[in-house]
Order: sequence, then structure tokens, then C-alpha cells
Amino acid sequence: MRRTGTRPELAVRSALHRRGLRFVVDRSPPGANRRRRVDVLLRGARIALFVDGCFWHSCPEHGVLPRANRDWWRVKLRGVVLRDRDTDAQLTAAGWLVVRAWEHEDPLDVAARVHLLDAGRRPVVRGRRAGA
Repeated sequence: MRRTGTRPELAVRSALHRRGLRFVVDRSPPGANRRRRVDVLLRGARIALFVDGCFWHSCPEHGVLPRANRDWWRVKLRGVVLRDRDTDAQLTAAGWLVVRAWEHEDPLDVAARVHLLDAGRRPVVRGRRAGA
């Protein structure tokens, strides 16, 4: 399993780039646990975007528990979800806006949502929004 650069993540990154947004990928944001890495980080607006896989992050629509070793997988996947919530809390406490998208979401919709958030979170510089 790839940790970064998955097909859904690449599609979202491409859509963000087409909208003119610039970002870094697979980074630990300042003020958070260095072992927790964000899929897409928009530093100016302080937005941390995760593109979560339906299986590993227990999507309510598509997350399926394997039949074999059911108890082990239940504990394993529950741990992933708990770590996600802890990461969200750490990033929020450090001043980052956490955005989570599912791999099945339309990349253009995700990019539109992030673009709106980015526009609203840009710091004001000399009476206008930075990057405007």
C-alpha cells in the first residue's frame, strides 16, 4: 500500500493546482507531532488536507470489515480512526484547519471546497487578502 501519491490524492492535487493553489505534500506541519504527516498542506492559509482511503479510514459508505480475522481488523481499523481524531485535535490546537476528503469524492468538488476555505483564510496584507 502506498502511503502517499495514491491515485485519489494525485487527482485532488491536480485539481487544486489547476485552481491556482500552491501547496506542499507529505509534510508535518509546524506545531504538530512530527510523526503525523499531512497529504496536502496549504501553508499560507494553514489548511491541512487529508485524502482518506475508504478501507483504512473506515468510510461509513464503503468501509468493509474483512471476513477473515474480523476481530483483529476491527481493532486495527479502530486504531486508525482514533489516530485520525487525535491528529485532527493536534492540528486544530496548533491553528490548522483540518479538511478530510474520502477517496471516493469527486476531486473537483474537494478542490472547490478547499479553494473556498483557502480564500477565506488567507492573511490580510495592506488592506487586501494575500495572493489576491
